[in-house]
Amino acid sequence: MFEEAAAKAGVTFPQGFTAAGVKAGIKKSGNLDVAVIYTAKEAAVAGTFTQNAVAAAPVYASKRVVATGTAHAIAANAGCANACTGEQGDKDAAAMQSITAAALGCQPDDVIVASTGVIGVTLPMDKMEQGLKQAVSELSADGSENAGNAIITTDTYSKAGSTEFTLGGKNVRIGFIAKGSGMIQPNMATMLCFITTDAAIAQPLLQKALSEVVNVTFNMISVDGDMSTNDMVIVLANGAAGNAEITSEDADYATFKAKLLELCTGIAQRIAADGEGATKFLTVHVTGAKTYDDAKTIAFSVAKSPLVKTAFFGEDPNWGRVICAVGYAGVPMDPQTTVVKFGGLPVYAHGVGAECDEAALRDVMAAHDIVIDIDMGAGDEEATVWTCDFSYEYVKINGEYHT
Repeated sequence: MFEEAAAKAGVTFPQGFTAAGVKAGIKKSGNLDVAVIYTAKEAAVAGTFTQNAVAAAPVYASKRVVATGTAHAIAANAGCANACTGEQGDKDAAAMQSITAAALGCQPDDVIVASTGVIGVTLPMDKMEQGLKQAVSELSADGSENAGNAIITTDTYSKAGSTEFTLGGKNVRIGFIAKGSGMIQPNMATMLCFITTDAAIAQPLLQKALSEVVNVTFNMISVDGDMSTNDMVIVLANGAAGNAEITSEDADYATFKAKLLELCTGIAQRIAADGEGATKFLTVHVTGAKTYDDAKTIAFSVAKSPLVKTAFFGEDPNWGRVICAVGYAGVPMDPQTTVVKFGGLPVYAHGVGAECDEAALRDVMAAHDIVIDIDMGAGDEEATVWTCDFSYEYVKINGEYHT
């Protein structure tokens, strides 16, 4: 699905976009920690944000930018979330916008800002200012990789990729960088995703496509059930491809949305698979539900269960933990009509454990990618949630995060 070659990976693959990532000393590790993405050509902007009531200062600042409908840049940092930082946090988020805008020659409300890292700590603005100015000075068509590395925290790698297709006879590109490994259950975790495209599309339709895609991709993953204060997904569309602007929900809109969906599905799956300390990538597929909401509720109940997640880490085919999570999800269910399968092998049916080839089941549990199928036998609706296991390393990472 993704073009991973350096020339085709990330936010600088679409025409007209440059990026940079620099070391400003905000991360204790000394790694890259400030990123800027820029398009000189004004872009339509769309965004979805965390639903956590305790949202970070940059979330509010960026919501105001999205409300204007256009933007030129994204400025982001890792190492400090600028969340729960009061009036000073708001001032610092605004300063990020002003510093970046002054360096680029645009307006502060042209700049999306994002932060990720430790909550409750104010941004070191002397380092931030230096980092933003340096990033602007280093903007290039080859800067996406550094920008992607500058926004990661506990991720094992920076997620990046692109896709290319035709709209109205014009070649159109979409690229992205993303981070997310812990505190993940976005429900727009910490999750940041920046998407660029050279497609020409009216802002209301860009927002509609993004919101609908997010609901079935990023909002269907959970690493640990915790919703961050800082999540956001941003799309900039600068129209540099020269296609006729998409102004209605026509065939071009359907093509654009389908490509965005394909891209975001892959990103969401990568984030779930790269959960902190993860050793397994788990797909929870619920079918036979009365409603989509029922299917989604059941899938998340299983995906978020610490007992389910630890069982899969230990490669223990403990179907009892899965059916237990189905039972307490709050959705009416009939144990007699519910069937649970691990890797396609039935492990629970008709209210009891199912006869199963133990050697084949051991092979399923030893695999990295495992599908948990749950058929409720009650209707025609289905939902899929992506998650990972809980390992010793997850506890270690989060037990030591602040220090």
